[in-house]
Amino acid sequence: MNDQDVSSEEVARAFGGRPVLVTGGASFIGSHLVDALVSVGARIRVVDDLSSGKLANIRRHIHSGSIEFARADLLDPTVAAESVAGIHTVFHLAANHGGRGYVDQHQADCATNLLLDGAVFRSCRLAGVEKVVYASSGCVYPNHRQTDPTEWLFLTEDQVGPPYDADNMYGWAKLMGELTLRAFHQDYGLKSVSCRYFTVYGPRGHENHAVMAMIARAFIRQNPFEVWGSGFQVRNWTFVSDIVDGTLRAAARIDNARAVNLGTRERIRVIDAVRQVLDLTGHQPEIRLREDMPVGPMNRVADSSLAERLLNWMPRVRFEDGLRMTIDWYVAAHRRNDVAARLAHRLTER
Repeated sequence: MNDQDVSSEEVARAFGGRPVLVTGGASFIGSHLVDALVSVGARIRVVDDLSSGKLANIRRHIHSGSIEFARADLLDPTVAAESVAGIHTVFHLAANHGGRGYVDQHQADCATNLLLDGAVFRSCRLAGVEKVVYASSGCVYPNHRQTDPTEWLFLTEDQVGPPYDADNMYGWAKLMGELTLRAFHQDYGLKSVSCRYFTVYGPRGHENHAVMAMIARAFIRQNPFEVWGSGFQVRNWTFVSDIVDGTLRAAARIDNARAVNLGTRERIRVIDAVRQVLDLTGHQPEIRLREDMPVGPMNRVADSSLAERLLNWMPRVRFEDGLRMTIDWYVAAHRRNDVAARLAHRLTER
C-alpha cells in the first residue's frame, strides 16, 4: 500500500458521511476539493457567490445530488450563520482574490476578506463547528525576504512573525485570518489548520494567474508575447491535485491552528516557464518583457519539509507534466477568438 492509498483511507475515515462545507466550492481550487470530497462520500454543502467560481465546475455533482449548493454572499453574517449550521468541518476557500495583476490593483476589494473571514469564523464558533480548514497563501511571507532571485531561498513557516511584512492587502488579510484562527483555538478551543498555498495552477484555472496567462497568450498566438517583469522572478508552481491532497491531509491530521506550507520545491524562473509553454504549444513569437507591469516578489518558493513530516505529503506532479495536462485542458475547453477578445480584461480581473 502506497502513501496515496494511506491518505485516501485516512481522508475517507475523517470525512466519509460527515457534513462538510466548502466555501468558494465552485472556484478553481474549491471545485477540485469538492471532487475529492465527493469521492470519499462526504455530505457536502457548497456556498459560492459565483463572482469568480463557475457553476459548470460542480454542475455534475449538483445534478447527481452529491452536493447541496447555495449561491450566496458570505459577507452577509446571516448567510454565514445559515451556511455553517449542522456542519462538522468547514473548508474555507471563499475569498476576493486573483493573480498578481488583481491583488496589486484591487486593494480595497481584497480588504473585504477581513470581513468575510471574520463572519465565517465567528459563525463557526457560535455553531459549534468542529474544525476550520483555511486556505491561506504564500502572500503572508515577508516581502523583504523575497527580493533576491539569485538566493537559494525556501520559505519556512516560522519566518512569518514580527515584524510582519505581508504582500499587499490580500496578504495582510490572509495573515489576519491565520492569527484569528489561532486566537479562536486558544480562547475557544476551535480546531483549525491554515494551508499556505503557493502559486497553484491546473485545469479550471483563471488567466489572471501567471501560468494560465502564459498558456492563454500562446493559445491565441500572441506576438509579441508579453511577459510581465524581467522574467527572472522565481516561483514554485504547484499542481492543483497536489494542493487538494495536502489540504485533505492537513484537515485530517492538524487541529491546533498551525499553518503549513503546501508547495513544490521546484524553483522555476518565469522566463523558463514561458519557454516551456512556447515549446509545448509550438509557438515561436518575439518575447517582450513588460517591466512596467506588476511582478510581485522576486523569489517565492515554499519549504515543504513540515508538510512532509506532519502529513507525509510531497507534491507528485512535476511542473513539466502538470503543464502538459493544463495546456491540453485549456485547448479543449476554450475558443481562440473568445480568449483573444477577453484576455486583456481577465489578466487583472476575477
